[in-house]
Amino acid sequence: MLINSIYLQISNDLHTQNKIIIFLISFISNTFSSISGGGAGLIQLPALILSGIPYYQALATHKVATVALGLGGSIRNFKSLRKDFYFSWQILFFGTPGVVLGASIVKYLSEQYLYLILGIFSIFLAIYSFCEPNLGQYSIAKNDNFSLKLTFIIPIFLIGILNGSVSSGTGLLVTILLIKIFKIDFLRAVSLTFFTVGIFWNAMGAFFLSRIGSIPTNILVILILGSFTGGYFGAHLSNLKGNKLIKKTFTILCLFVGLTLLIKSIGLFF
Repeated sequence: MLINSIYLQISNDLHTQNKIIIFLISFISNTFSSISGGGAGLIQLPALILSGIPYYQALATHKVATVALGLGGSIRNFKSLRKDFYFSWQILFFGTPGVVLGASIVKYLSEQYLYLILGIFSIFLAIYSFCEPNLGQYSIAKNDNFSLKLTFIIPIFLIGILNGSVSSGTGLLVTILLIKIFKIDFLRAVSLTFFTVGIFWNAMGAFFLSRIGSIPTNILVILILGSFTGGYFGAHLSNLKGNKLIKKTFTILCLFVGLTLLIKSIGLFF
């Protein structure tokens, strides 16, 4: 009896330690993600998989938690979001069907090729951001026209497909797309990304992925708490430090996301 009692106490202590570790991982990864506009899955998803959760369940759990990240960041940046409604509806209207499609066909997609493409593209974004010192530092008024909409609609749909099937990097892609197409600064682009991708895209993806397997609620509660607080804290830092901090964090996270996805892709090939 005494041995069983000691064993149960040790198990409970380890269980508590694991919860604390998961919360810290969620808080830290989502803080950086909130600053840069994406990349939370770089740390959070592998942590869930290592804890023994199957890939599809881990991806669905991560997406539900990322909704909390989007809420945390959006609450802090609500004032700036109100003037950018025009961009928000385009992301939601043209990107959400892609998310639904990606989440629906994730079982049939080749993970290694998706990781390879997204990894190479993320590294390219990091190099491009590093070589363009003024990228996203200022907002420039730009006239809207059909060709401009077309150059945004097609990529946003394709990014939506990736968002529904791959965990890391899609928020970063939406952020840079907004900056390049509409010439807005990093702070506005990140705010839009977390309102549209963080809340609506990930909620839709989580719904479809949860139909593949159940979501572990005990871990989900911890992730939601870590994601929400990390999202709010990251958005607060972004507002305090401005576009320079966001750009630096964006560049670093793009590089790490790209390298991680490349390594993961190579590992799946062999």
